[in-house]
Amino acid sequence: MQRPVPVKNKQPAPTQITAEQILRESKSLQADEFQAPSVKITDPQELAEYRMGKRKEFEDNVRRVGRWNGSIWVKYAQWEETQKDFRRARSVWERALETDPRNTSLWLKYAEMEMRHRFVNHARNVWDRAVTMLPRIDQLWYKYIHMEEMLGNVAGARQIFERWMQWEPDHHGWMAYIKMELRYGEVDRARGIYERYIRCIPSVKAWVRYAKFELKNGNPGLARRCYERSLEELSEDDITDELFLKFAEFEEMLNETERARAIYKYALEHFKEGDASAIRQRYMAFEKQRGDREGIEEAIYVKRREEYESKLKKDPLDYDLWFDLTRLEEEAGDLAKIRNAYEMAVAALPPAEEKRYWERYIYIWIKYALFEELIAKDMERTREVYRTCLKLIPHSAFTFAKIWIMAAQFEIRQHRLDAARKIFGMSIGMCPKNKLFRSYIEMELSLGNIDRCRVLYEKHLEFNPASAAAWGQFAELETALGESERARALYEIAISQPELDMPEALWKAYIDFEIAEEDRRNARALYERLLEKTQHVKVWLSYAKFEGTALKILIAEQEGEDTSKFAGQDVQELDDSRNAVGQADRVKKARDIYSRGFRSLRELQLDCKEEAVMLLEAWRKFEKESLASGFGSEEAVQAVEEKMPRRVKRKRPIVLEDGTETGGMEEYYDYIFPDEASAAPNMKILEAAYKWKKQKMESTD
Repeated sequence: MQRPVPVKNKQPAPTQITAEQILRESKSLQADEFQAPSVKITDPQELAEYRMGKRKEFEDNVRRVGRWNGSIWVKYAQWEETQKDFRRARSVWERALETDPRNTSLWLKYAEMEMRHRFVNHARNVWDRAVTMLPRIDQLWYKYIHMEEMLGNVAGARQIFERWMQWEPDHHGWMAYIKMELRYGEVDRARGIYERYIRCIPSVKAWVRYAKFELKNGNPGLARRCYERSLEELSEDDITDELFLKFAEFEEMLNETERARAIYKYALEHFKEGDASAIRQRYMAFEKQRGDREGIEEAIYVKRREEYESKLKKDPLDYDLWFDLTRLEEEAGDLAKIRNAYEMAVAALPPAEEKRYWERYIYIWIKYALFEELIAKDMERTREVYRTCLKLIPHSAFTFAKIWIMAAQFEIRQHRLDAARKIFGMSIGMCPKNKLFRSYIEMELSLGNIDRCRVLYEKHLEFNPASAAAWGQFAELETALGESERARALYEIAISQPELDMPEALWKAYIDFEIAEEDRRNARALYERLLEKTQHVKVWLSYAKFEGTALKILIAEQEGEDTSKFAGQDVQELDDSRNAVGQADRVKKARDIYSRGFRSLRELQLDCKEEAVMLLEAWRKFEKESLASGFGSEEAVQAVEEKMPRRVKRKRPIVLEDGTETGGMEEYYDYIFPDEASAAPNMKILEAAYKWKKQKMESTD
């Protein structure tokens, strides 16, 4: 056994050869493709041998792949056709069709072979078998009909069309039949075919073609009737925007502007829930071309309405959009559309029974009711709107007093007081509110029913005994009627309540009542009782003003009269002992009240320094005015000046709401009263330092 020769040099060659280079060289060196030599046949025997060999080759191919490869059969049959052996060619085609009878290409090539060689009857036979076997292949019908028409056999072509129409083909089949009849001038036949066409395929496309056919033949009335019939016979799902566009364009072509406008408007209403952008754009263009100013505004209105409706479809709870839509409809002025917009708006109920969701929604009902009353002038519908709205509101959770009040006021305007009282009674019984009581009382008071007002005030106070406004209004009513004792009793009951929402307003009203009655003793007693409850600085200021002013002046101020006529006058009045009291006595009493108030604030409320300053400033102003009027003295003014504090600037740490300190400091103003000087022995040093700094700054300047 020979041993392999070892490789001595294993280094890479200087020139590297890749596999791609090897393949390219082999391809370039490859010889040309083999071509069979041409054979010249000189006698019948050689021809027979050639045909036998060729047929044997085709038969072998058919046996191997003929069942799956139709091109083998086609080549076989076409070769037999070139040999002018049509009997054998037909045999091959028949064998191929037995193998694959649903191969459209085989049927077409078979029939075309017969047609090329003018075997008309054979071709008809093939076409007839083809359309019988494959009636849904339109190409077979077209070829068959074309052959008959080329032969001039119009009746035969018509008969074939009739056979095809029984299978209910698509639009192209029907239109081919119609076009054939029109080529031979058979307009009536074409019209009959159109009638069958629209019954077989009830679609917008078929009806539009029918209308165009009538218009082309000079029958605009029949064309219009086609469009009208289409709207009557087509179902809602089959009607599209194309039908309305074609109908409107047809009317525009005939210069029927009003008809076209009516069609556009009807289409926009019909497709208000669908996509009507094409119709809207065409309508806008139509109005710009043929319409006037009102028509253009109408088109813009339609476009805006469509935009609102599309947005509301995405968010039906956007009540601002509902307001915009109803306002738009009101501007248009169509009552039916306005009511429809309001009905759709009120149907969009809030998502939950919480008042914050209903606050915007309830105004839709208010606008609806006002529209029915003021614009539509339909009082029964207005009443029904209020009634429906009140039934819809969940009064057990919350209510809207404005709806009850507006419903009652509407009944008053209709002179139905019993209905208004019934509405107020229902509101107070179902969901009592202060506003409802006030409105009911105002109505009865305007009618002069005092007894009803008293009963309502009693019901109101039973419902809310802490309402200072209700107590005050009840007492004012009695005062206006001259029932001073009843009013005073009401005030006494009111201030004795354990809880009041605005007690200061009630006390002031009671004191003003006693002043109006010119009863200084009772008013003074009320101030003293009030001071037992609170030591607020405003109480002291009001008390001092009361003591230092004549009752006539106080009454004039309450009534809003000019008090300048009392300037410089010493108004006399009787005290409790029926003795005459002048301004000097009143000044003395007022000074005592200021003094008491200052002591109270300084002794009992040490932190209320600003309030004490406020009282001192009012006291000083009072003393100066008294001095100017001749009832005061310089000593009294000086005494008040001595009590005035000095304002100093200080610093304190910044404290947050949670009690933590930030580490920073803030400046604030503090007041140092004269009585505090002893508590701060270093104040004199601070004062001296302050004076020194001030003098230094002045000398520097």
